[in-house]
Amino acid sequence: MNSLLKFRRPLSSSLTSLSLQRLSTTLHYAFEEKKEGTSFIHPTAIVHPNAVIGQGVSVGPLCTIGPSAKLGNGCQMHPSSHIFGNTELGSHCVLMTGAVVGDDLPGHTVIGCNNIIGHHAVVGIKCQDMKYKLGDECFLDVGDNNEIREFTSIHRSSKSRDGTVIGDNNLIMGSCHIAHDCKIGNNNIFANTTLLAGHVIVEIKSLRTAYRKIFMPSNTNSMGFDERLSEVEHNEDLGSVPAVCSMLQSIRDSFTENRRGICKFRQWSSS
Repeated sequence: MNSLLKFRRPLSSSLTSLSLQRLSTTLHYAFEEKKEGTSFIHPTAIVHPNAVIGQGVSVGPLCTIGPSAKLGNGCQMHPSSHIFGNTELGSHCVLMTGAVVGDDLPGHTVIGCNNIIGHHAVVGIKCQDMKYKLGDECFLDVGDNNEIREFTSIHRSSKSRDGTVIGDNNLIMGSCHIAHDCKIGNNNIFANTTLLAGHVIVEIKSLRTAYRKIFMPSNTNSMGFDERLSEVEHNEDLGSVPAVCSMLQSIRDSFTENRRGICKFRQWSSS
């Protein structure tokens, strides 16, 4: 028994040393590759030869990249992350461990630049709408600088004439769900487990800020309605936003006699 234990200890020590040596070699190789501006693909990753890989891309162990995928420069795929279908990632996107982007469906998933897809998040897959017909095109378009945290799911559209759209600079916290055909603006924060059903519209932050200043002022005695409109128009941050300008014009147009106070809010909500 003692001789068996003596044999196991050197063997265990040797295996540990070998594993550390291989890890050190792999990391050194990846570092050298990235220094030269070329891409590093781990030997255990499965990358289709038709996939388009940019410069300085890092693909970790056990990753999968499908034949129609396109990865921009500087993208990082952590271990066991996957890209399927007609999917395009802009430059410097990061897929954390277990993340899945895209699906083998007609249509596309387009992710902008500098986006982070969190651990085990699923982005750009088939929707759960029963009206979706298998074989129809479906779409997801995501802007730049979004952080999509762990276990979040974001679905493609339910119809070929529509699309799920997410703007720029959004923080989507863990375990959120954004369903088919939603339209998300810019600079929004979704707290953990926020659930959006299909066709939900969430405006850009500046639009909501302007709306609150006009219709829900903190001090109702401070100014009249026209003065509040003028304040938003001359605000440095809000006055130059096209969607806010469209909203202000729509509100002013509603004052005319033939409109009878009806504001065509759909005109600026889709801006």
